[in-house]
Amino acid sequence: MRTDFDPVTLRLFLAVCEEGSITKAADRMSIVPSAVSKRMAALEDDVGIVLLQRGAGGMGPTEAGQAFASQAREVLAGMDRMHATMHDMATGGAGTVRILASLAALSHRLPADIAALLRKHPALKLSLREASSTEMVRQVKEGAADLAVCWDVADLTGLRAVPYRPDHACALVSRAHPLSRRKSVPFAETLGYDHVSAMPGSMMETMLRRHAAVAGKTLLPRIEVESFEGVAHVVAADLGIGILPREVLRPWVDALPIRVIPLSDEWATRRFVVCFRTDPYLSRAAQIVAEGLRLAATIAAE
Repeated sequence: MRTDFDPVTLRLFLAVCEEGSITKAADRMSIVPSAVSKRMAALEDDVGIVLLQRGAGGMGPTEAGQAFASQAREVLAGMDRMHATMHDMATGGAGTVRILASLAALSHRLPADIAALLRKHPALKLSLREASSTEMVRQVKEGAADLAVCWDVADLTGLRAVPYRPDHACALVSRAHPLSRRKSVPFAETLGYDHVSAMPGSMMETMLRRHAAVAGKTLLPRIEVESFEGVAHVVAADLGIGILPREVLRPWVDALPIRVIPLSDEWATRRFVVCFRTDPYLSRAAQIVAEGLRLAATIAAE
């Protein structure tokens, strides 16, 4: 017999998975622990499989529980989106489109492209948030976000993607650096100097480490910072080379004693895409945004 899952039970199950304890989940959800225990037991009886197990670190999902949690997040995200969309439409709007984007995209043309889109479609409502490529793809697949603007090397399996704008990785050096008068430089040559890392653990850094390994070298940043502006200031102090997209460096090129040297490597041109789930998951408002961003990139490339 088919079981209909109610949203309260799904939220309680996710709370237990995330808190690692029925007591903590009950406190978070403002409900007594015994009620949570009964709900979890009834849920496992309904699905016919163990979803939660106790371990040294507390309570956590089994393999089946992990699969159930992923589906539960998608169902709840869909319900939240449905309520938000109906509320917006009831008040004359067209629903809120949730967009995730990388810091590089947000620091380049994405805000301007969105502004132009909103002038054309003033009824649209958008939620725009920064996230890593891995997090963006996960949230789109689970239905927690409608669109993501990410690098095309991300794992987009199961998603549709349309082309967006490119950017171009460059070597950022101080004006006193030995490479400062070069018109271009291969990435491998920069590895002979100290490096400054932006956003350690990012997909960009992972790619740089991979290309360094291909060149038979190791990328060992001398300094790690968490922002593009931070890299620009550290480089200006002649503490190392930064590898960043040319497009995000414009605010600091004239203000600081730095130079931007294009990388001569073919992979230095990075291509971004707008990715999303296919119908019937994509709302009409999200379709308008995805198509608008694609069109803006197409016009810019002509």
